[in-house]
Amino acid sequence: MIVSDRFFSPSTSAFGLSRNAVIAGSVVLFHIAALWALQTGLIRRAAEVIVPVEILSQLIEPPKPAEPPPPPPPPPPKREIVRTPPPPRPQAIREPKPTPAPDAPTGMIEPPPPALIAPPAPPEPPAPPAPPPAPPAPKLVEVTQGQTQVIREPHVVYPAMSKRLGEAGVVIVGIYFNSGGIPKRAEILKSSGYDRLDQAAREAALTYQVTPFRQPGANEATVYLLKAPFNFTLTQ
Repeated sequence: MIVSDRFFSPSTSAFGLSRNAVIAGSVVLFHIAALWALQTGLIRRAAEVIVPVEILSQLIEPPKPAEPPPPPPPPPPKREIVRTPPPPRPQAIREPKPTPAPDAPTGMIEPPPPALIAPPAPPEPPAPPAPPPAPPAPKLVEVTQGQTQVIREPHVVYPAMSKRLGEAGVVIVGIYFNSGGIPKRAEILKSSGYDRLDQAAREAALTYQVTPFRQPGANEATVYLLKAPFNFTLTQ
């Protein structure tokens, strides 16, 4: 019997199929079985069985023993305090009292005189009363010669020395009158250039007198100022 070699070729199987066809068919069958397992829930049930087993193995695992705390540090060594006894205090030696002589006179100790009691301090003098308030400053009112009526003309004396020396000029004197028209003081407002003529004009201004002033709003403390000229002229 003659058997052909093609039936026993390594690229064919016993059923007359090629090796590649067998491998491809196996892969297809594996995918079909996996799909069937997914549809029937076999894989989910296997996972439910495997996962609890793993969790149970973790729960059953005994806990690790806790580490013991570190031992406390040893206490510091105690120092022994050596107390030295205090030095002995010096004791006073009492001397024996001298025995008085049999014929020694005995004296009495006089008591001290009583302390002198200081007299009470005099009361403080009362505080001086407060000074009265200062009177208000007098009001000054300037008047002219037309506002006054002369009662007594000023007595002017021309100095003889000024006449011999030919001294002449005009002196303006400020005359301060009270409300009764009597001059109280006078001052030189404009000098003539000669002291003798200025002094003669000032003395003459104090002899001036006018009628009492009657100004609205004035009182007895009001002072009236009159600027009066005094002319010293040499006659030929």
